[in-house]
Amino acid sequence: MEEILLNELAEIKRNTLLAAKNVLTLDDVVLLTGLSKNHLYNLTSKNEIPYYRPRGKQIYFDRAEVEAWMKQNRVNTRQEAESNAAAFCIGEGGAA
Repeated sequence: MEEILLNELAEIKRNTLLAAKNVLTLDDVVLLTGLSKNHLYNLTSKNEIPYYRPRGKQIYFDRAEVEAWMKQNRVNTRQEAESNAAAFCIGEGGAA
């Protein structure tokens, strides 16, 4: 029981520290995104995710940039899609 509590406290501490950071390591981004290290390395090698390499070896990420990257390609809700379709039909349909 004590070991479980210690593990949970360690996880709480790690998540608290992560929430306070603006510059993230690869391990931090793994926790933040749920992506694997291997996938993140692939994304950086293809320049598909913004990152920094100040000393040429270890890579760092800006939290705001990672969060913005995660929010790319938003999918409309059904209500938004129906509203857009109705607006299109009203605008285009009247001319036909």
